Amino acid sequence: MTDNIKKPKDVTVAKAKGRPMLTWVGKKPLARVKAYPAQAIEQFDAAAGQPVTLQEVDWSDWPKDLPHSGLLYHGDNKDVLAHLLANGFRGKVKLIYIDPPFDSGADYVRKVQLRGPKGTVKIDGEDYTLGEQVQYSDIWANDNYLQFMYERLLMLKELLATDGVIYLHCDSSRNSHLRLLLDEVFGPDRFINEIVWHYYNKMQGNVGRFASNHDVILSYRNGEKFSFTTLREAREKPKTQQKRVWDPASKSLKQARDDQGNLIYYEDTERTIDDVWRLPYLMPADQTEKLDYPTQKPERVLERVIESSTSAGDLVLDCFIGSGTTAAVAQRLGRRWIGCDINKGAIQTTSKRLQDLMRAQTAALQLPQQSDMMGVVDGPQAPCQKGFATYRVNDYDLQIQHNEAVELACQHLGVTRTRTDSFFEGTQGGRLVKIVPFNHPLSPLDLESVRNELKTRPTEERDVMVVCLGWQHDARAWVAAYNRNRPVNKLHVVELRTDRKLGGIIKHEPISAQVTAQRQGAGSDARLVVEIEDVVSPTIMQRLNLDQGIFRAQITDWRAVVDCILIDTQYDGQVFNVALADVPARKQDLVSGRYELPVPPEGAKVAVKVIDMLGEELVVTLDV
Repeated sequence: MTDNIKKPKDVTVAKAKGRPMLTWVGKKPLARVKAYPAQAIEQFDAAAGQPVTLQEVDWSDWPKDLPHSGLLYHGDNKDVLAHLLANGFRGKVKLIYIDPPFDSGADYVRKVQLRGPKGTVKIDGEDYTLGEQVQYSDIWANDNYLQFMYERLLMLKELLATDGVIYLHCDSSRNSHLRLLLDEVFGPDRFINEIVWHYYNKMQGNVGRFASNHDVILSYRNGEKFSFTTLREAREKPKTQQKRVWDPASKSLKQARDDQGNLIYYEDTERTIDDVWRLPYLMPADQTEKLDYPTQKPERVLERVIESSTSAGDLVLDCFIGSGTTAAVAQRLGRRWIGCDINKGAIQTTSKRLQDLMRAQTAALQLPQQSDMMGVVDGPQAPCQKGFATYRVNDYDLQIQHNEAVELACQHLGVTRTRTDSFFEGTQGGRLVKIVPFNHPLSPLDLESVRNELKTRPTEERDVMVVCLGWQHDARAWVAAYNRNRPVNKLHVVELRTDRKLGGIIKHEPISAQVTAQRQGAGSDARLVVEIEDVVSPTIMQRLNLDQGIFRAQITDWRAVVDCILIDTQYDGQVFNVALADVPARKQDLVSGRYELPVPPEGAKVAVKVIDMLGEELVVTLDV
C-alpha cells in the first residue's frame, strides 16, 4: 500500500439534485467523508497456482494495489464506500444491489446449533454481535434511519457508472421512504421499475388481514442510458379448457377459429418477464441454498437482477452482503464483484459460501469439456476470478469491541439509551451519560468535548456522568476546576476498573485451542501434519450457563463448538492465505481435526484459524 493512502483523506460527494425532497430532523448533506485505509486480512485462491480458464476481462483500470479477484470488506459500509471512492472505483460499478435492514435489529438474531447429531444442544447467538446490534438499533428512529440511508445512497451514486443501475430491495415498512430518497438522490426521471417479488409459498395462516407475501425492488439508472437485457421464463400451463395448439413456426400468442368456429390458441411456451416476479421464498427445508442466515434471499432473484443489467466481466457491488447471495450469483455468472458488511458473521458466511463455489467452479473447469453433435462446447461458464481477498476498513474489530463494551457498561450502570442523541449515550438517575472510548484513559480533550457539547445546549441543566477506563492525572485537576462553584452541568466521573460496585465488568475470555504442527516422513513422502487436540469457547459455555466441568460432561467432543478450520502453511503475520479449509457441509458433520498438507519451506510459520459456532476467531501460529 503506498504512503498516500495510509492516512485518512477527504472524499467529495456530489449534492442530491432530484425532487421531491424529504425533510427530517437532523438532515445533513454529505459533502465530504473521511476515507480510511484497508488492511488485508485473508486471501483465498481456489486454483492454488493451477491453470484455470477465466473470463477475458480488462483489468487495466483496476486499482494497482488490489488483486484481480473478488473483494470482501468488513466494516461500516459508510467507511468502505469512502475507501472505494478514494481508491479508484468512482464511476466503475455497473450494478449495485442492496438489501438494507428493513425495520428492526431483531430481524438479525438467530439460533445457533452446535455441530453433531440431531438433538445437539442449541444456544442463542446473534448474527449481529452485541455491538453491531446496538449500532443498527440506533438508526431505527425514523429520522436516523433516513439519514443513514441518505448518506449511503449519495456515496453509492458516486460509485455507479454513468450507464449503471441500482436495485434497492425493501418491504412495505420502508418502501415509500426509500423511493422518495432514491428520487431525491438520482432524480425521479431516473426511475426504471418497481418490481414486486411475490413469494407465493410463504404460508402465514390467519393473521387478521391480507398476508404480506411480497417484497419490492426499486431500480434507478444513473445516467441517460443504461444496459438492459430482456429475460424470458417458461409460461405457466393454462387452467382453462380452451383448445390450445402450439405453432412452432409462429412462436407467438395468436388466436384463430377452427371449422366449427371455436377459438384456437397458438401458444408460445415462454413469456417475457415483467415487473411481477413469482419466485418461491427460501423455506427451512431447502437443502441447496439455505444457510440459516435470517435475511437470505434466493439466488433466482439475484440472477434476474444481474442477468438483466450486466454483461460478463462487469462489476457488481453489494454493501449489505449478508449471506453472500449477490457475490455468489455474480461469481457464477462470470461477473466481478465487491461485497461488504458491518457484521463479522456475514463476512464469515459469505467467505465460506464463496470458497465452496470457487472450488466447485475450478474443479468443473479442469474437467475435459464435452462437445455435442453440433460441435458446441458444453461446459461451465468461466468466472472472472478464481479467488477473493478479505479486508478490514478503519480497524473495524476495534470499533466492535468498543461498541460491545459501551453496551455492557450501559447495562451495568442502568443507563437508559437515547437513540436520537448523537453525543450522549443516554441518561441515568437524572444525569446525562457520556462514555469515553475505552482505548485510552480519560483526558482533558475528552472533557473539553463534553463542555463544548453542553455549550450548544444552553437550556440543558442536568449533570453529566462521564464513564471511562482509567484517567490521566491532569484530567482529575480539570474536573475539579470545572465543577468548582458550578450549580448545573457538574461532571461525575465513573472509572470502571476501580469502582467497587462496577469493577471487572469489561471482561471477555477469548477462545483457546491446543494445536500442533510437525513434519513427518522424508523426501517425496514428507508431509506437514497439523492436529487440533482441544478447543475451548468460554463464550459458548457462558451462553449455556455451564461451568467447564459440566460443559465437558455434556459436550464430550470439542469439535461440536467449531464451525470451521482454516490453515495457512506460509503465514506472513499479516494476510491469511487459505491453503486448506475444513468447512463441513452439514450441521451434523464435524471438522476433521487432523490435516496433512505439503511440506512448506524451512522456517515457514504455519497459522491455524479456528472459528467457533458463534463466529469468534482464533489464529494460532506455529514454527515448523
